[in-house]
This record gives sequence, C-alpha cells and structure tokens, in this order.
Amino acid sequence: MCGIVGVVSSAPVNQLIYDALLLLQHRGQDAAGIVTQQERKFFMHKARGMVRDVFRTRNMRSLPGNCGLGQVRYPTAGNAYSDEEAQPFYVNAPFGIVLVHNGNLTNARALKAELFSSDHRHINTESDSEVLLNVLAHELEKTTRGLPLQPQDVFEAVSGVHRRIKGSYAVIAMIAGHGVLAFRDPFGIRPLCMGRADGTVLMASESVALEGTSHKFERNILPGEAVFIDLKGKVHARQCALQPVLHPCIFEFVYLARPDSVMDGISVYQARLNLGETLAKRVISTVPPNEIDVVVPIPESSRPSAAQLAQLLGLPYREGFVKNRYVGRTFIMPGQSVRKKSVRQKLNVIASEFRGRNVLLVDDSIVRGTTSREIVQMARDAGARKVYMASAAPPVRYPNVYGIDMPTADELVAHNRTVEQIRQLIGCDALIYQDVEGMKRAIGSLNPAIQGFDASCFDGVYVTGDITPADIARLNSNRVAFEEDVEDNSRLALPNHDE
Repeated sequence: MCGIVGVVSSAPVNQLIYDALLLLQHRGQDAAGIVTQQERKFFMHKARGMVRDVFRTRNMRSLPGNCGLGQVRYPTAGNAYSDEEAQPFYVNAPFGIVLVHNGNLTNARALKAELFSSDHRHINTESDSEVLLNVLAHELEKTTRGLPLQPQDVFEAVSGVHRRIKGSYAVIAMIAGHGVLAFRDPFGIRPLCMGRADGTVLMASESVALEGTSHKFERNILPGEAVFIDLKGKVHARQCALQPVLHPCIFEFVYLARPDSVMDGISVYQARLNLGETLAKRVISTVPPNEIDVVVPIPESSRPSAAQLAQLLGLPYREGFVKNRYVGRTFIMPGQSVRKKSVRQKLNVIASEFRGRNVLLVDDSIVRGTTSREIVQMARDAGARKVYMASAAPPVRYPNVYGIDMPTADELVAHNRTVEQIRQLIGCDALIYQDVEGMKRAIGSLNPAIQGFDASCFDGVYVTGDITPADIARLNSNRVAFEEDVEDNSRLALPNHDE
C-alpha cells in the first residue's frame, strides 16, 4: 500500500505535490519521491524517509514544471531498504516515461522473465513497479510504432497492460512531452480519484489529498479505466478492460485509509461507524453490557467504531491510551521481539480509566496478536478487573497478496486457530470478533453500486482468481527470508511505517 499523486496544471506543481503527499503520509513512510516535467525534461528527487525529511528547500527548487507525480512508499515487494526502489521509476523509451504505483503484481516474477526474453527489456531492481513500468512502455511502443502519440494509442497500451499483468494496481504515469496517464486494475482493488481547481487536474489515492489542497472532488477512476490528461489540461477517458468489476479492498475502510476520505462513494468514517454498530450486536451476545464499565478504543482507527458501539450499548466511552505518533505501525515491523518493545513505546495508559473496572477494549483489527497481547497486559497492570477485547474486523486468517504487508500465514494469530485459542493467546477475559458477512453488509450498504469487496485476508477469496497455494507458499518463503535477513543485520534501521 502506497500513496500516489499526479497533476497537470497551468502553474508550477512542486509545492502542490508536496502538500498532497503530506496528506497521504499515512499510506507510506518508508520513502517519498516527486518528479516534474519542464520542456520535455524530467526533474526527480526521491529518497528513503518521510516527506518532510526527504524534501528540503533546495530539493523543491530543483523540481520545476507544470505537471508531475509523487509517491509515498510502503514496501510490500522488493527490497525495503534500497534507495533505488523508491518511486517514481523512469524508463527512457518510448518518449520517456515516469511512473508511480500503488498495489502489488501477483505475476511479477513471470513478467520479469518475459520482459527479458521476449520484450528485450532489463529490470534492474526487485520492485514490481519497475516491471509494471516496462510492460506499459513496451505496450506503448507497440501501439505508436514511431508515430506521433494520440490518446487512443495510450488507451490501447493500457488495454495491453490489463491483458498481461495480474494483481492490484492504481497507476499514474507521465509521458514526456504529452501528458499524464492514470489507470486502475479491472477490479478496482486499490483506490484512485480525480479532482479539479482553477487550471489544475489532480489525481490521488484518497479524496483527502484533493480536499486538503483546495481541489473539488470530481469522480473516482473506474476499475479498468484509463484517464489521459494532455499538457493543455484536456481530459480523455476510456474503459480499457474487457470485464471490469468494482471489488475494492475492504481493509482500506477497516484500517488503511484516513477517516475523512471518501472512497468509491463510501465515507470511510461512516463505514467505521457502521462496523461499530454491527459489532455492538455481537458484543451483547457474548458479554452482557451490565458487566462492562467502560469502552476504550485502541488508537487510532478504532475510535469511530468504539464510539458507536459505546453509544448503542449505553456505556461510557473513554480514552484510556495515549499514542506516541512518532512510532510506526507495529504489525509491519520485522521480528516479534521488536514489535513487543514498540507497543510500550507507542502507547501509554491513563491508569485512572482502568483501575477497578471491567474494560472493553475495541480495536480496528487483530493481525498478529502481539500488540493485542501487550495492550491487554497493560490494561491489567493499570488495575483493570477484567479485560474484554472486541475487533471491528473479522479474524485475519489468510495472507494478503494485493499490497498489504501480511503475507505469511503463520504470522497471523487467527490462522488455523479458534476464537477461544486466540483469546487464550491474547490473554483477555472475552474476545469478540466482527463476522465477515456483517462487515461486508455494514460497508457495502453505503454504496449499493459496489458489487463486492476484496476481503481475501478475512475469507481467503482472491478476486483476481489467479492465486494458488503454490503462490502463497512462494510469497511466504520470500517474506520469511526477508525478515530473517533484517533481524540478522543490526546495521539496518527499522522502516518507519504508518497505517
């Protein structure tokens, strides 16, 4: 999962892209990059780190031009510790193309071999985004055959990309001297939207990047659709997939996206309120409300669900944890010992909210269980009589292969375990999960036009239809090897990720 931005404007865009990336910082804190174009020349700066650390005044001054791209990276493929794999990526032919990508290609390995043997293109990193860029470049070269580029050529090239690649992808690319292209995979797994201001067209992963930069949200890019904006700001659009269907990633609404975003017609905040409402019904069936003294959210994504649950059950809602915002997300940190230490650095208890009380903790989801176990113990150490835990999401039982960093099944606390076994591992007095169908109804009711969701980490159904047990095993083995390498190398600093 990453955050991407693309813009065509009548004014310089470097500051606009920077501001938009700040609004998308929650989607990736490993690396950041911006590329702009002036007189058919690209100007790029990218590095590991957060936006405010990567870009200084001297860097911004070296990014002239009225169109450009930006990305904040959260690595799920390739080498997380390589500056070379920060985006944007560049290829010099045809025309010169730079690209940013949010998602994960599930057939990247096969494509890399195909690009080398058949298309005679060299991939120099382990990033699937470089593979995607070269597939796009090859298809664009086939459609133009040396002739001047027309919008229909761009759309034919995107159709070729759809035929060749599998997985999740929201993409924005800039073609030197011609304009900016955006497209989305035929299932719409990863989000992408478009907005306008005077003389400017802006595309971004979430609507908050539009609204926060004074752009009016216009629409979402449809699954399989391509949008090409020429350098005069004229927008061309075409459906480029044969059988597109909207199945957005449901984990975006549960956890990943900012609550003030609207994605595919669904308010993320309202989705989380709805999850709290359906979760309240499940709590009643497990723990009588008169046995709960207070409802405490685990910051921060769970707050809307916890508040709605508390209101429906007629219980006090209290903030019992204070979050240190400068410690990264623990479920994507390598090594259980590192995660355990990070929980105490990340959260501190307000002891008066726990002492002598039966407390219901509400979290947005439980992935590995390490954080949950530590938080339950923190509540007990603060004097809680009983500690109940409720998850606004169902058990995470299956690997995610579409761009969320939880691919290894053995790392998931719910994999091959019953709820009672999970409760014992976490150490709480009762454990209440959302159910899968309830989650889908709660979120899907906000936009009946959505035909379904990618909920693969909850139900094991991979919407692209190309994931086999062998693919999962390969991803798992790659991930295990990567984490062992990180833990054995004390010179490497931990990546600073966020939601």
